Amino acid sequence: MKQSEIKELSVAELQDKLGETKKSYSDLKLAHAISPLENPIQLRTIRRTVARIATELTKRELQ
Repeated sequence: MKQSEIKELSVAELQDKLGETKKSYSDLKLAHAISPLENPIQLRTIRRTVARIATELTKRELQ
C-alpha cells in the first residue's frame, strides 16, 4: 500500500487496515517460521506498510 493511498483513508479505515495488516503479518511470520516462504520479501513489505499506517495515524492525532 502506497503512502498516497494511505492519506486518502479516514481514521476509522486506517485503524481497521492496521489491524488487518498486523494480523496478516503475524500469520506470514508464523508460516515462515514453520516452513520458508516462497517470497520472504513479503514480510518486509507488510512490515513497512504497518509502519506507514501507524505513522499516518500518529500524524493525524498530533494535528
